Amino acid sequence: MQVKTKIISRDLCSTDSMRFNTLLEWLAWQEGLHFTAIELGLDRCMSVADKMGLLQPDYAVISVAGTNGKGSSVNMLRSILLNAGYSTGCYTSPHLIRYNERISINGIEVPDTLLCEVFDRIDRARGDISLTYFEFGTLAALDIFQRAGIDIAILEVGLGGRLDAVNCLNADVALIASIDLDHEHWLGPDRETIAREKAGIMRSQAPAVCSDPNPPHSLVDHANMLGTRLYLLKQDYDYQVSNNCWTWRCRDSVTYTDLPHPSIYNARQIQNAAGVLMALTAISDRFPVDIHAIRQGLLEFNLNGRFQIVPDKAQLVLDVAHNPQAVELLVQNLRQLPISGDTHVLIGMLSDKNHKAIFHEISEIADFWHLVTLEGPRGTKSETLSEVLAASGITENVSCYETVAEAVNRIRSIVGPQDRIVITGSFLTVGAAINHLNLQH
Repeated sequence: MQVKTKIISRDLCSTDSMRFNTLLEWLAWQEGLHFTAIELGLDRCMSVADKMGLLQPDYAVISVAGTNGKGSSVNMLRSILLNAGYSTGCYTSPHLIRYNERISINGIEVPDTLLCEVFDRIDRARGDISLTYFEFGTLAALDIFQRAGIDIAILEVGLGGRLDAVNCLNADVALIASIDLDHEHWLGPDRETIAREKAGIMRSQAPAVCSDPNPPHSLVDHANMLGTRLYLLKQDYDYQVSNNCWTWRCRDSVTYTDLPHPSIYNARQIQNAAGVLMALTAISDRFPVDIHAIRQGLLEFNLNGRFQIVPDKAQLVLDVAHNPQAVELLVQNLRQLPISGDTHVLIGMLSDKNHKAIFHEISEIADFWHLVTLEGPRGTKSETLSEVLAASGITENVSCYETVAEAVNRIRSIVGPQDRIVITGSFLTVGAAINHLNLQH
C-alpha cells in the first residue's frame, strides 16, 4: 500500500548562511563539539528540542531499547506498518556505511541536503548549549519527522534508555528486546542494573513490551512502580515454531497463524518478531494492522549485517555482534550451517567491549583468527586483541592487519569453497567489509 507524507519545506534563505555546506563537514564538527563523545543525560537535548517545538509531536512514538535485537525490531515494525499503509519515520544507530541510514522516511534514507538544513536549524536553536554527536542526530530525526507529517516514529535507543536522548519523547508504546551485558561502564555491571536503565523508556500511561524470555526483576518492578501495563513473553504472549512457519498468540485471544520466518538462518528473529507483534497489538486501537500486512512485512524484512550470508569464494557471514550474548547467538546460528573446511574469523572491536568474553564464545568455531585495527578514539589495535587472545591460550593461526580491506583480501586469497569466512565484532568492521566488497544496495 502506498503511503504519503508532506513535502518537507526549505526554510533557509541560503546554504551560504550555514556553518558548513556538506554533511561530512557537519559530522566532523559534531564529533568534537562536546567535551566527550558520550554523555548520558536529557537536559541538553530537551532544552533544544523545546526551543524547536519538538517535545509535543503530531505523530505517535514507538521507542525500542535492548542490548541486542533493537535494529531488527525497528526494521520489522517499519516493514509491517508500511504495508499497513502508515507513513513512518525511523531513527537508528549506529550506521554501517552512510550516516543517512540513521534517519529514514517510509524506508528511504534522507538526503545530505536535508540533513545539512536540519543541522543548521539545530545549531541556531542551541545557542551556547553543547550537544553530542548522537544528540544532534536525535534532534535532526525529530525535526525531520515533524515536518514530514508522518503517522508513527520508530526510535531506537542508542545507549541504555533512561538518560538516552531518544527518551526526550514520551513513547506511545515501549519495546524492550533482549537484555544482557554491554556498555557496563555507563549502564552498570549486571543485568538487573542495566534493565533498570532500559526500563526508563516506559511511561505510566502507555503500554510496554519485553521480548526477553527472562526479564530481570528490576524491569518488572519498575513497570509496577509506574503502573505501566507490561506485556511479557511466555506470560502475556507467546509463539510456536513449526516447519517453515510460526504462530503468535497473546493472552487477549489474538492469534496469527502461518507466519513466515523473518530470517531463514537466524531463529532469534522470531523472538524479536513476537515482541514486535505484541507492541503493534498494544496500540492496535489507534493503528490497526491486518494479517496481510504482518505477513508481507515479515517477508520483506531484511537488515544488512545481521547474520547476513553472502555468496563468495567461501561461505561469507556478516554479523555485527559486539557483545557476548550476540556472539553466542552467532555461534549457535553458525552451527546450523555446518561446513567441511575451516572457519576464518575476521574480527575488529571497540575498546569498551569485553574482548575476552567475546573471544571465548567465538573460539568454539574459529580455526583461523584475523584481527583488525579499528581507527578512532574508541578503536582497538589488532596487536592489543592478539594479546588478549594469547592470554587466553590462543597463539596459533593468528594474524594481525591494519585494515579490514587488507584482511578480507588476504582471507579470500587462501580460502576454498569448503571454508567459511565470518566477519564480526563491530558495526565498523562489518560496514568496512560491506563497503570493500561492494555489497551495498
